[in-house]
Amino acid sequence: MTTHNELRLLPWSGPEGKPCYLSTDDSGGYLSRLADNTEAVQLGMAGELLEHAAVVLSDQETEPNELRLLATDMSGTLRDVLRVATSRGHRLP
Repeated sequence: MTTHNELRLLPWSGPEGKPCYLSTDDSGGYLSRLADNTEAVQLGMAGELLEHAAVVLSDQETEPNELRLLATDMSGTLRDVLRVATSRGHRLP
């Protein structure tokens, strides 16, 4: 039986927001590559959102609705980045 430490936390959620895990020794398999690519996209989007946030926050005339949208987007992105970090941390030797 596979232990929790041997499972890879995938960068997406399952039904009802529950975490998804992959049990495989093949880091080059289809799902492993898909997870790697998804993580790369999520981290790239986080970097772009961070740059956008700097622009929005430096604008003294930013509307409250725009700030609320930015906070919502940043919250979702932070959740994704935390999931990637957790997954990668579990896979460290």
